Order: sequence, then structure tokens, then C-alpha cells
Amino acid sequence: MTARLGASLHGAFLLARGRRDGLLLIVAPREAEMPVAARSFWAMAVCLPAFLFLHLLDWAEGGVPPEPAPALMLDLLGYVIGWVGFALLSHRWAGAIGRGMLWPRFIAVWNWCNVVQYLMLVVAGLASLLGLPDLLSQTVSLVAMGWALWLEWYATRLALAIPGGQAAALVVLDFAIGVFLLGITGTAG
Repeated sequence: MTARLGASLHGAFLLARGRRDGLLLIVAPREAEMPVAARSFWAMAVCLPAFLFLHLLDWAEGGVPPEPAPALMLDLLGYVIGWVGFALLSHRWAGAIGRGMLWPRFIAVWNWCNVVQYLMLVVAGLASLLGLPDLLSQTVSLVAMGWALWLEWYATRLALAIPGGQAAALVVLDFAIGVFLLGITGTAG
């Protein structure tokens, strides 16, 4: 399991550098894709510390809510719902465009690329935490967000073998789910 996790993470880092051979490290050609897809949800646990770090950083900058424990629980629930919700919606979407057979490969790639995306956002958060000048901190954040969105688009396009516009639509769906859940958890918390 540990070797598989390492190979998947290495594949995601290759994809982040624009190397399409990263796909082969996440899902090997002769591997049963559905078990690989199921195992890839371990990425959600791998990303949890980064999610919590970003959450605490947000509290440090914007203030701790009056009841932090329920607010944190609500945000964790949003984290899980967002992750699983996108997986379910993307499954339906892939089937609707005739790419259902490629969905297990896609979701495995998407899950592991999330680890790289969270790492990029943590680095951007550290720039703010270290007290770098606002212009530099905001530039780092913008680059990290842009790179994370590009990575998701690139990996989606490769994993589902679809044109760039369709891949962009799926990235927008993922982003919209996140914004929607942030609006709900931010309002309730």
C-alpha cells in the first residue's frame, strides 16, 4: 500500500510539472482501475492536515468564531461532502459525455492531484503566515491558485481524453461546489 501511495503521489507531482507520464504511475496499464479509484480516496485523508492548516490560518487572519468546535465540525462536513459530491457528480457527467469507462482513472488522478493542489495552497498560506509583504504574499497565492486550477484542468483533460473546454467545465463544477459549500458553512458557522 505504501509503495502504491508513493507512486500515485509521484505521478501527481509529474502531472503538476506537465508530464503526462504521471498518469501511468497513478493507474498502471494492466491494473484494475476501479480498485485503484477506490484506494485513491486515501488522498482525502492525506489532504486533511493541509485542510486543517488552511482552516486555522483563516481563523488566525479573520478571527476565531464564537463557537469554534461546531464551526470546525461543519467545515469538516463540508470537506467530506465536497470531495464525495464532486466524485459522484463527475461520475454522472463522465457517463453523460460518453467517458464513463474512463471515470475510474479520472477520479484516481483527481484524488491524488488534490494532494499537490493542497500543498500549493499551504505554501501560499505560509507566505502570509511568515509576514511577507502583501504584494509578495498575494502574488504567491495567485500563482498557487492558478497552478492548482491548471493542474486540475490538465489532469482532467488527460485522464478523460477530452478537449480543453470540457475539462474546463469540470474544473468549474468542482470550483462551484467548493464555493457553494464555503458559502453554506461560512454562513452557518
